[in-house]
Formats: sequence, structure tokens, C-alpha cells
Amino acid sequence: MNQRRPIAKKLIYLAGFMGSGKSTIGPILANTLGYQFVDVDRQIEQERGKSVTSIFNEEGEAAFRAFEHSILEKVCDLDQVVVALGGGTVAYEENFQLLRSSGVIVYLQLSPEAAVRRMRNKTDRPMLKDEKGNSLPPDALEQRIASLLSVREEFYNRADIIIPTEQHDVGRTVDDLVRRLRGFIEV
Repeated sequence: MNQRRPIAKKLIYLAGFMGSGKSTIGPILANTLGYQFVDVDRQIEQERGKSVTSIFNEEGEAAFRAFEHSILEKVCDLDQVVVALGGGTVAYEENFQLLRSSGVIVYLQLSPEAAVRRMRNKTDRPMLKDEKGNSLPPDALEQRIASLLSVREEFYNRADIIIPTEQHDVGRTVDDLVRRLRGFIEV
């Protein structure tokens, strides 16, 4: 666990791989704290008028990442918000530093095996498709997840708080997270 540092703004960023529970835990945590909830991917979809998958397919990952960074800059001006990040958001140093300077980063940790179990039937994850936009076969899916995690974990592991999500139910995970947030914000 990283050293505790008080945060002036009450922004809590939920980072983690696809399927780690960011969009599920986020609204519950926000409600528990009396905060608002923002899902960065949903914000991008709302502003762009199309799905994340469509943006990836039509404009490419670089365009998506630019939209994502733009949303983060807006979110950083808010207060008392729980923010669900995209799985790869923190894997860009510029994004990571922006998040680090404006709030508490929480890594919802998920093993590669659990990620594969949770993602194997999902069809809306552009990073888990082949170059033609088709779902990956099981072996290729496992390799892609392992590859993405190996790159992203360097960033995930720099989070202020690390919470394993596959061993406990959502309620217990939120309770644990609220307890651990006390060192960073008034809860």
C-alpha cells in the first residue's frame, strides 16, 4: 500500500481491468458517501453520440484516448465524485499524473483468470477483439488479457489503495473501500 496523502478535492478514481467492478461498485460507493458518480466511458459516449466500440472502429484508439483525456480534464474540476475509469485510462502517464494530482486512485484488482471468466462472453470490449472487430477465441482472449494486464499493472499497482474484487461480494468490497478511504478523505 502506498503512503497516505490527504486530498483536497474529494475525487475517487476507480481503476482496474475490464470486469473488475468499476461500473458496479462506483454507484454504490458514491451513494454510500453521498457523492455523485461519473463513468468516463459513458461520458465519452454521451458527448460523442456513439458507443466506445464505434469510436474505436471508426476513429481508432488514439482518437478514443484523446476524448478520454478531455473528459478527465473536465472531471478533475469536480468535487465529491466517484469516477469509474476505462480499463486502460491509467496506463498513460499523462492521465495517471492528472488523476494522482486531483484525487485518490483505487485499483480494483482482478486476476487474469477472473478477467477471462468475466470477459469471455462480452461483445462490447474493443480491446478484446481482433483487427476485424471479431471476438477472440478462448486462447487468444487469454493471451490478450494477460498482455494488457502486464502493461497496465505497472500503473494499477501505483494506486493509493488496492482492493481485490474477486474474493468478496460487492457490499463487502464497498465497506472495505470506505474504511480504507478514511486516510485520504473525510468519510
